Amino acid sequence: MATNKDLLAKAFKYLSGALPLLFMGPAVIHNAFMNQKNNWHYLVLAIGIGLSVFGVYCLFVGLKTIMKSLFND
Repeated sequence: MATNKDLLAKAFKYLSGALPLLFMGPAVIHNAFMNQKNNWHYLVLAIGIGLSVFGVYCLFVGLKTIMKSLFND
C-alpha cells in the first residue's frame, strides 16, 4: 500500500491553514464579549464564529484527505 504524496501534501496545507483559524476564532469571540458596549459587537462576534467554523471545516477536510491519501480511496 503506497501513500499518495501529492494528496498528503494537500492535506497538510489544509491542516496548516486550520491551525491559525482555530486560535484566531476564539480570540475574536473573546474580544467581542469584552466589548459588548460597542456598536460593532455583533459583527465581531459573527466574524469570530465564522473563523471558528471555517477552522473546524478545514481541520475536517484535512483529516479526511489524509485518510484518503493513506488508504487510496
